[in-house]
Amino acid sequence: MTGPVLNRELRSVSSFLAANKSEVVVLAFAALMLTLANYRPLWNHWSSSLFYYLLLPISMVRIVCRNPLDFGLRMGRVKAWSPYVAVACLLMAPVLIAASRFASFQTYYVRDNFDLVQYAARESVYLLGWEYMFRGFLLFGLKERLKEASILVQALPFVLLHFDKPELETVSTIATGVLFGYIAYRAGSFWPAYFIHLFINVFFLALVNLT
Repeated sequence: MTGPVLNRELRSVSSFLAANKSEVVVLAFAALMLTLANYRPLWNHWSSSLFYYLLLPISMVRIVCRNPLDFGLRMGRVKAWSPYVAVACLLMAPVLIAASRFASFQTYYVRDNFDLVQYAARESVYLLGWEYMFRGFLLFGLKERLKEASILVQALPFVLLHFDKPELETVSTIATGVLFGYIAYRAGSFWPAYFIHLFINVFFLALVNLT
């Protein structure tokens, strides 16, 4: 590649990064946090989630002089999204009941000395970070430029991070990732996705371990 061609390509790359700097920062930072959480976990899974997926993204937003509330932290239109939460939980309950009988889920999710209250407390903290990363930081960080397409973008890493789970669960996250993103997008908040996801996890573990 000759000098003039190289310079032209470098200017083109520089123009692209400048025109999309906000989206580049959001995607690069999210990828970094997901990588660090995997390779540099803290003392347990919920503290890693809280630190890498919630506290550091909020801190980064503040550093670039943005309001973290604009990244899905507001409660949003509660009256508008609360029916979504109720209907989603009601519709998913029978599906979860049926799935809890599958051998693959039984093998993966059965816990020795399962304590429902303790699990629910840990999961409520864990999912704060998990849901904020996808349905908060990524979704609302990309929303201004990508509009509704941001729903699809945030769903992809959500699916990929389920690759160590049972196959049927991973396949199901294609739909739930989009659904959670859609509800959060419409609500202007990550909170409804958080409440639905928390219900799914706690209810399902209770079914597997207590029935």
